[in-house]
Amino acid sequence: MTKSALRKQALAQRNALTESELSLLNEKLLTQFKKLNLSKVKSLHIFLPIAHQKEPDTFILIEWLQKNHPEIDIVVPKADFSSNLMSHHFYVDKSDLVNNNYQIPEPQSAAQLFTGTPDMVIIPLLAFDKRGYRVGYGKGFYDRFLQNISTQKVGLSFFDAVEEINDVHLNDIRLDKCITPTGIIEFNL
Repeated sequence: MTKSALRKQALAQRNALTESELSLLNEKLLTQFKKLNLSKVKSLHIFLPIAHQKEPDTFILIEWLQKNHPEIDIVVPKADFSSNLMSHHFYVDKSDLVNNNYQIPEPQSAAQLFTGTPDMVIIPLLAFDKRGYRVGYGKGFYDRFLQNISTQKVGLSFFDAVEEINDVHLNDIRLDKCITPTGIIEFNL
């Protein structure tokens, strides 16, 4: 399938989820997330969920990390839609977040800028294939961010992999792993 077709299909699947289904899927993602080997992770970059898009609730992952791995720096993005680039900020807490025009929660403490390379990045997606390629919303924020850094790239998906994304291009960055409610899929790169 093409990215465009997969994007429409995935959004429809997500929108069909009830609140109780969404809650259960988020709990299952957390259960799988807890299985990640974080022993060498000093900084973890994680997206913040767009609630109306029914994205995975990364706040429960952040809360678990803060409680169980306080030594890990949590980094969150802030999008610049004029350049399609992101800046990266240390996560303070929910009180530091304000929704942008697209209802994406973003940090406001500019003094908390993260300028290093995170050891792991938790990446949003709408769909992914068995080779580790993903479909996002189509702006390329994460592909540009990940293009020149060496880090563990981990997707987060409510649904299983599709067979193949037909229109992958040169700048698409493959995932190393993808967490689903039923397990962690590793891709041979």
